[in-house]
Amino acid sequence: MATDVEREKRLAGEAAAELAESGMTVGLGTGSTSTYFVEALAARGLDLRCVATSLATEQTARTLGFDIVRFEGPDSPLRLDLAVDGADQVAVNGWIVKGGGGAHTREKLVAAAADRFVVVVSSDKLVERIAAPIPLELLSFGLGATLARLGSAELRDAPPTPDGGVLADWVGDVGEPAKLALELAATPGVVEHGLFSQELVAEVLVGREDGVERLGRGG
Repeated sequence: MATDVEREKRLAGEAAAELAESGMTVGLGTGSTSTYFVEALAARGLDLRCVATSLATEQTARTLGFDIVRFEGPDSPLRLDLAVDGADQVAVNGWIVKGGGGAHTREKLVAAAADRFVVVVSSDKLVERIAAPIPLELLSFGLGATLARLGSAELRDAPPTPDGGVLADWVGDVGEPAKLALELAATPGVVEHGLFSQELVAEVLVGREDGVERLGRGG
């Protein structure tokens, strides 16, 4: 089974790599499926500028010879041509959960800046409805008060994010993802949550045993 899942991840990543063209600025996601994309992209030998969503992805990309552009400060790129990333859950209503690896704040910033944000997953990531856990990045300042306001949240045993945030997970009832997304975003102390709306996503590439399924989304 594990071998089948890895094959599906690789197929989805390779299909996404075919979407890139020389001259593009491309956002590189975080996680195992994104790594397959990065490796397949490197094999194409295109002239690209890239933004990495995590230190691990940046290290891999530099090793493979990519030109990494800093996505920090007022002079950082305003728009990306393409961004590709994995997901923890992809629901039939278009909502996506990201952040199992703790990089969802940077991932969402890159996705929002991309003209085309493509999600790559193996078929086991497809779900009927979004369910907990929902990744959170929280400020360390006032952390106890933030957790009290959230109620149904648990801290992760994980190091701080590259931006100094504290990782946690919403473990309560998700209900309507749009409503929960608004509530989490409005909670003081929450830097970002892992709910990605369908409006952010242009396409989902799902690795299958016999190829890649393409699911259109709201973007």
